Amino acid sequence: MVPKKAEQRKLPGHSRRQHRAKPDGLAASAIESIKNKPIKNHPIPFNDRIQRKIEMMTSRRTFLNHSALGFSSLALGAMLERESRGSGVGGWAPPDGQPHFAPRAKSVIWLFMNGGVSHMESFDPKPMLTKYAGKTIAETPFAEAQDPKKLAIERLVVPDGNGNQRNTLYPLQVGFQKHGQSGIEVSDWFPHIARNVDKLAIVRSMWTTDSNHGAQTQFHSGRHQNDGDYPNLGAWVHYGLASLNDNLPQFISMGTREYWNKRDGHYLGPAHDAVPLRIDPKNPLDFGSPQRPMSTEVQSIGAGLIGQLNGLRDTAYPQDPALEARLAAYELAFRMQRSVPELLDFSKETAETRALYGLDLPHCRDFAGQLLAARRCVEQGVRFIQIQHGGGGAGAWDAHSGLKGNHSRLALAVDQPIGGLLIDLERRGLLDETIVVFASEFGRTPGSQGTDGRDHHIFGFSVWMAGGGLKRGVVHGATDPIGFHATENRHYVTDIHATILQLLGLDSRKLELPTRKRLDIDHGLPIEEILA
Repeated sequence: MVPKKAEQRKLPGHSRRQHRAKPDGLAASAIESIKNKPIKNHPIPFNDRIQRKIEMMTSRRTFLNHSALGFSSLALGAMLERESRGSGVGGWAPPDGQPHFAPRAKSVIWLFMNGGVSHMESFDPKPMLTKYAGKTIAETPFAEAQDPKKLAIERLVVPDGNGNQRNTLYPLQVGFQKHGQSGIEVSDWFPHIARNVDKLAIVRSMWTTDSNHGAQTQFHSGRHQNDGDYPNLGAWVHYGLASLNDNLPQFISMGTREYWNKRDGHYLGPAHDAVPLRIDPKNPLDFGSPQRPMSTEVQSIGAGLIGQLNGLRDTAYPQDPALEARLAAYELAFRMQRSVPELLDFSKETAETRALYGLDLPHCRDFAGQLLAARRCVEQGVRFIQIQHGGGGAGAWDAHSGLKGNHSRLALAVDQPIGGLLIDLERRGLLDETIVVFASEFGRTPGSQGTDGRDHHIFGFSVWMAGGGLKRGVVHGATDPIGFHATENRHYVTDIHATILQLLGLDSRKLELPTRKRLDIDHGLPIEEILA
């Protein structure tokens, strides 16, 4: 039978100051044991001795780590990391959660295609490939593309059969059409994105240095795999900006991530790793529900005990802002058990919205669910939603052979959900405050690998962005006529990071840790030409 007091007890966090929990049970026994055994001339004040006794019996960390309340391990890590932050040294202090200057966007939806999308068959058409198909590059007017000085940016991790020069030009495997008022050409494999081309800012002049799939991590962090592990863009946003919704995490990840790309925070700490989210209302989070069935009443009793222990500390230190913040964070973990499943409840979405994303179509159902969840995340104030498509192994888009079949199938899986997302965000008034990014670790070679594939290509490829603070219906930068090198307005991957941070109101140099000096290339430069 549940004690009468426990039945009436409210969850912690609701008018906690006005209705401070009084100690009973375990806490009361601890107090009485000290009261009945006073120690003369004890150097520790009485109230502190009470608290230390309680902490020895039931420390907050131990209780939370071993309780069956089912707190997300990553969310708890974030809370404990915030708990351990100091006030700063040498005049430095961690971010206060506010933008450094007026932001033009609030959230980011980061769509990453793992494996390497062919830029020539998506957003950067190269008819010269078809004209000179079957010829070696040396036999064309573009022989200078293989100048060793131009190829020197590559940093090889380990020699293997991929990421090599492919000399015989391979014709385009898909047609292109002009779309929208801008007249921008987009591959026929992406008709839904093409209908939204007047919303896009396409950058056709990206480059990177890792010619193997460590470039996936490099695109996220800006650092080559040989340099070690560094925080990625989502982690920096999480580190720099406060939450817009106290019931949800700021940084969410969806989709499969390979072992070398599972972490986000690195030297910022695991608190800044994304919270992995599954599109399953019954099991959306790792450790997000009790290991064994547990009633709400029983969970409330456990939460009430935590409230009592916190109340004792609160009584002893009523003016401690760090304590207030810590208790609020603990309460968030409890609230997430309800807020996250509600986030993934699509039953309130109209049939028209479901059809817009392709939620009921077998070929794109999974990605559609992730993008619909991303829109709901943005609506409810999540800062950074990182979605990986085709993750696992080298990545599904890694078309060393059978490029036409590979890319046409995968484009079918992502095209309608992305087009639906752009339309849905705009009609709800969310596109003006959200940045949508479509990216891949590198492009693919102009030359053929085998008879019908393309290899990895770091020297020139495309990314597009849309949303808050960005120009619409524009193309920036260019590759040469065969899509080999970025030649006009070249941009390393961190220029994308810098552009996004500027739109969010963050100065990356003000986020630096005093013990972790970053290189200029780590910060990148905003792409001013695509800013509205």
